[in-house]
Amino acid sequence: MLRALAVDDERPTLEELLYLLNTDPRVRTAEGAGDATEALRRINRALESGPDGPDAIDVVFLDIQMPGLDGLDLARLLTGFARPPLVVFVTAHEDFAVQAFDLEAVDYVLKPVRRERLAEAVRRAAEQRGAPVPAPRVPVHEPDPDHVPVELGGVTRFVPVDDITHVEAQGDYARLHTDRGSHLVRIPLSTLEERWRARGFVRIHRRHLVALRHIGELRLDAGSVSVLVGAEELQVSRRHARELRDLLMRRP
Repeated sequence: MLRALAVDDERPTLEELLYLLNTDPRVRTAEGAGDATEALRRINRALESGPDGPDAIDVVFLDIQMPGLDGLDLARLLTGFARPPLVVFVTAHEDFAVQAFDLEAVDYVLKPVRRERLAEAVRRAAEQRGAPVPAPRVPVHEPDPDHVPVELGGVTRFVPVDDITHVEAQGDYARLHTDRGSHLVRIPLSTLEERWRARGFVRIHRRHLVALRHIGELRLDAGSVSVLVGAEELQVSRRHARELRDLLMRRP
């Protein structure tokens, strides 16, 4: 079972996070810290205690924007430790996902935190720590092939796949672009490529997946290939250029 430390400078948010963690059967203990400096002192004590000691910590649930030392700063410090705890970022801001996964975060949970989403982060942490992961208590349903669930301000919305113009890789996440905005989801780009190939999505770059029907122009400039999707120009890598041209020529 996991020993957790939650770090957030907003007391109500911290208390809610601790409550949710303490109700998860995979969490043995959950402590709180009001800022990164306090958390660092607690983590130092845990490291001195050793992985099997009474003060050990397995995973830190870490806010990003805090006064003084912020969550990203603390995570960078932890990468220099011999046996650091795992890190799950819990934040209201989706813009730091790439930096978070560069720091090898286990997960990136958006506020306001939903119980089911936090349970998924706990599961990921338990798997990485080699702890047994109980079977889910709710039935697992196959994803809706026509919609993608996205979290926005504590509300889950369902974005039609047909509205997605292109997808951009951001670490273990993917950013879905539509004419009305973008959404961050925790689905690898390779998974979406396989799932949506039959729906006319094609890989044009290691970072981009594009819906053929939304490509307005194919541009060639001194050996460089790009496509115009809406008002955005996206580069096409050499390895994907020939396949893309062939697909566009056959497009009805």
